[in-house]
Amino acid sequence: MSKKSEPFTEPSSEETLAKAIFTVNRHAKTATNPKYLYALKKCALLKMIKEGKAEKKGLHFSRNPKNSRQQSDVLVSCGEYTFHMPPCKEDFTLLPHLGRLSEQIRNPRCSMGLSKAKSILEAYTGMKEKETKPKTPGQKKYTKPVFKPLGQSY
Repeated sequence: MSKKSEPFTEPSSEETLAKAIFTVNRHAKTATNPKYLYALKKCALLKMIKEGKAEKKGLHFSRNPKNSRQQSDVLVSCGEYTFHMPPCKEDFTLLPHLGRLSEQIRNPRCSMGLSKAKSILEAYTGMKEKETKPKTPGQKKYTKPVFKPLGQSY
């Protein structure tokens, strides 16, 4: 069995956190609430950088820039994994610009469930997802339009 398709195991806390961030990042692209997942990823990465478990490597041009403008993302290395996150002002002066993102560099595969990854990162960062109230069926009721004959007002 190759190392890339190996099922999830917990060898070290850094590797576990990196796999959890990878899983959350992968699911955030198609999630119903991607803002929370991206915020969880960013918070975990910032905490890992502060603790010395991850390192900012440089800046890459963003693959999908906002409003068709050129934009850069910070490349963060954590174990065997690399991630991108939005830069802060100091990053532009402190980090080297690495140009365009190479398509050949890929993260190793990981088969961790989203709920497990979220619980690992929530325990690590202390973040909690805010409960959203489900909409009740009678909250927004459709009313038929009323058509009035010409010349009459209601």
